[in-house]
Amino acid sequence: MKPVENAHLIEIRDLRKIYALGEEPVAALDGVSLSIDAGEFVAIMGASGSGKSTLLNILGCLDTPTSGSYLLDGIEVARRSRAELARIRNQKLGFVFQNFNLLARTSAIENVELPDFYLGRLGHSARRKRAKELLERVGLGGRGTHTPAQLSGGQQQRVAIARALMNEPPVLFADEPTGNLDTKSSVEIMNLFTELSGEGITIVMVTHEDDIAAYAKRHLLMRDGHLIKDDKAGRIGQM
Repeated sequence: MKPVENAHLIEIRDLRKIYALGEEPVAALDGVSLSIDAGEFVAIMGASGSGKSTLLNILGCLDTPTSGSYLLDGIEVARRSRAELARIRNQKLGFVFQNFNLLARTSAIENVELPDFYLGRLGHSARRKRAKELLERVGLGGRGTHTPAQLSGGQQQRVAIARALMNEPPVLFADEPTGNLDTKSSVEIMNLFTELSGEGITIVMVTHEDDIAAYAKRHLLMRDGHLIKDDKAGRIGQM
């Protein structure tokens, strides 16, 4: 299927996710609708159990909704198989996680190369060249041969960001990307996200920290599976 021209990059309508926990079903998402345009920097906030992580997982094609519609770049993905979702993730999405999720015994440059290794878009030399360029882009040009154990937490997260950018995804999803970092490293990572957003990459980030959410230009507040606030202008503290 071809994407619909001039459509929102992300568009969900009446999205629901129901879990069967015990005798009573639990609605992790209960009729959420929103759209996100290319180049937006969006922070999703909410208390534990509010539905923010479930929403991020569905937007990132890591999970499927119970009902509702999800258009990604104009293509309906809500009912795709696991194999189809994996292909979509490799082609269109990048991920940055709180725990970095780097391969421990693999060098930084090899970690960055992994997404293309699975997608198979580039040959070995072109893949290595792009990985080197991305490490330079995140300020780790001289650390390509280092393993994660030889890098600080902030450096590991920079490697994870470079890896997320390997296949040139239009959307970058970040799940508590500064949760395991000190203040200085957190600021460096968020400044990098700001730069990437300025280059036109769409960023959708889950965070529980107001100061981290303040870097985003748009803030979504979740509560009990509902989207209760969508602020495109002010700081999260104004909600």
